[in-house]
Amino acid sequence: MSSRVRKNEAFLRNIYAKGPFQGHGFVCVPPYIGICELPDYDYTLSDKPVSLWVPWMVENYRRLAEFVEKVGDDSVPTARLSTGTHIFAAAFGCTVHRFPDNNPCAVPFVRTVEEADRLPVPDLWKSPGLVRVFELARLVQKELGKDVCLGPPDMQSGFDTASLIWNKEDMLCAMLDDADKQAIKRLAAKCANLFRTFLVEFRKEFPNCSPCHCPLVWSPPELGPWLSNDECGAFNTAMFEEFCLPELLDLSKTFGGLGMHCCADAEHQFEAFKKIPDFYGFNRVASKRGYRPILDHFAGPAAPVHVLGWVPEADSVDLIKRAPAGTRFIFQFNAAAPDEAKAWLARMRALSPRRDGV
Repeated sequence: MSSRVRKNEAFLRNIYAKGPFQGHGFVCVPPYIGICELPDYDYTLSDKPVSLWVPWMVENYRRLAEFVEKVGDDSVPTARLSTGTHIFAAAFGCTVHRFPDNNPCAVPFVRTVEEADRLPVPDLWKSPGLVRVFELARLVQKELGKDVCLGPPDMQSGFDTASLIWNKEDMLCAMLDDADKQAIKRLAAKCANLFRTFLVEFRKEFPNCSPCHCPLVWSPPELGPWLSNDECGAFNTAMFEEFCLPELLDLSKTFGGLGMHCCADAEHQFEAFKKIPDFYGFNRVASKRGYRPILDHFAGPAAPVHVLGWVPEADSVDLIKRAPAGTRFIFQFNAAAPDEAKAWLARMRALSPRRDGV
């Protein structure tokens, strides 16, 4: 780890810990190799030796490590084990659709209560795709050394995985039926069981792994898991608290906190999100109302750190200017070249200088 990266790690730790304010975080990401560009697509879907993916994961890490030295931003490079959103649903039996120019997705195969109830909880170590995540992590760590921080695969909540397995229209209708909705809870509990087992085993074997799976921003490995909560925009708050919240509370209690990615039209759920203890990081992707609503609900020192990617510069400026004291941001900017990144970083640091002496 270089001196710059070591200082960046301390700077970002301070942001997550809500220590003395030293400025907001600004992370620049260079062009990197996506899943659809890899030698046989997503490594969890292939039967080729997982070692074939190691050079590509190492190359992405190298690009990140070189970029931060050229740009001088707040990045901590990670060796990401990127996957599609399908990995837990595939363990239950979903087929996976491959796109020529995008990430894969699970294809639902359950339409009825009876079909859902027949599904057993998969054995983690008999689920080939999930086992390959461990295998690749071991090989990447062997190549780069254990002091290099890994980045996680995609992380879906148990409920969101159930929503990939059960045909969405049928599942939403079943949520409104007093008898059928119990089957949804049973399936979501099975998915949560597998997810929790994966987290326990993965975090035990790879303690030096950033929890944040979206966006590409480092977070301290000792913090709780970071997951996608993307289905909650489709129903009301009472249903969220009945079907989704119990799992999120359990995960936060088990692991000491929770980070979240949410790209749904879910502002009506934001107050319920506050019920999650130690909700430490929030990646909000803009919905129909844009980014402004996040500060109506999550602002000041009690709010999670807003870890935002793909934000138009005007919106970033607006958020920084509007945020009350104690609000913390980390912005990710995807840059085509170092000069573009440096120019953006200079404009952002003019608004929020870094005050830790770097």
